[in-house]
Amino acid sequence: MKNFGRGLCYVVFISLIFFFAGCEKKKVEQVSEITPPQQQGAGITPSAPGPKDDITMPGAQAGGGQEAGAVNLTGAAKAFEDNDIHFDYDSFSIRPEDRRILAEKASYLNAKPNVKIRVEGHADERGTTEYNLALGERRANAAKEYLVFLGINAARISTVSFGEEKPLDPAQTEEAYALNRRGHFVILAQ
Repeated sequence: MKNFGRGLCYVVFISLIFFFAGCEKKKVEQVSEITPPQQQGAGITPSAPGPKDDITMPGAQAGGGQEAGAVNLTGAAKAFEDNDIHFDYDSFSIRPEDRRILAEKASYLNAKPNVKIRVEGHADERGTTEYNLALGERRANAAKEYLVFLGINAARISTVSFGEEKPLDPAQTEEAYALNRRGHFVILAQ
């Protein structure tokens, strides 16, 4: 009787292994191996702060209408925010062309050690709201991890996901979807 119980346990255990091994698994793309960018020509060359690089807090200049925590920007700081990275469909892997952009951002941040930023993850409208929020979070975190890999202190970088909620282009075309699958960078504090 004892052997029968042990044999039954083995049969159940092996059946569970086959059951779970046979289940279809959802493909989840991992962040590809991060390789450091080439040092020559990789980014913005650090320079001494000048008038074109001024960063001022909200209220110091007219304009308003910005998000809470964002700052008014000019020059290189505005270029920093205006240059998004983009992602392939259903992916949060950093593409080679976007590694160059992140290297430029790291150069800027190294030249401005007091600047804090927020990385915003976005998705196109395909998929559920919950899925797109999670994908946006993975995209923002992938960008943050790459900046940390390039030597930026993680405490200077916060992340947020907007999922599909803030599209750059509301059209339902492949071109619009490609624009909306992005990581956007916001300078929060000097």
